[in-house]
Amino acid sequence: MRELNTISHAIEIGSREWGFWLPRNPVKLVRRPPVPRGRTRRFKEGEEELLLSACDRGRTPLLKPLIVLAIETGMRRGELLDLRWEHVDLKLRVAHLPLTKNGDSRDVPLSRRAVQILQSLQSEGQRSERVFPVTGNSVRLAFEHLRVRAGMPDFHFHDLRHEAISRLFEKGLNIAEVSAISGHRELKMLQRYTHLRAADLVARLD
Repeated sequence: MRELNTISHAIEIGSREWGFWLPRNPVKLVRRPPVPRGRTRRFKEGEEELLLSACDRGRTPLLKPLIVLAIETGMRRGELLDLRWEHVDLKLRVAHLPLTKNGDSRDVPLSRRAVQILQSLQSEGQRSERVFPVTGNSVRLAFEHLRVRAGMPDFHFHDLRHEAISRLFEKGLNIAEVSAISGHRELKMLQRYTHLRAADLVARLD
């Protein structure tokens, strides 16, 4: 689907901007495959504690704070690994992302728990420019081992982002507010990450 959209967009640009004439965009004649349903995996009762406890038995000390920040901010793994100390303001409780997946910059508010994690990393005397001076591949391998230790083989790192965004909605934030934090441009894409649990919403109906 993404490839078809890219080709279609290129043809439209060529026609409008560069004068390449076609009687019709041929991509629009192609039947689009159904969009696969996004993952809706969230923590089950006790799984967050189980996952974090399993971090303590691993060999990658930065994995646990990385996971907690992912839960607290909804940031992607790549965004967390690219995060630099110069872009973290603990007084204002904001992390600035100069360049994100969709090509824009955004500011991510930091919860008290997120600030505590970042303060603990600072107190450990890190001298790297990046908050997490590890490679994406090392994190991928460490997380693979982690979910085996935790007995959660079906849990992916990206599920942490889904969990975080769902929690923002459960806290009462509206779509515009969550979109500003998560960086989603389209509501349809944001809805794929939003899997609210009815039991958590009962109190708001009283």
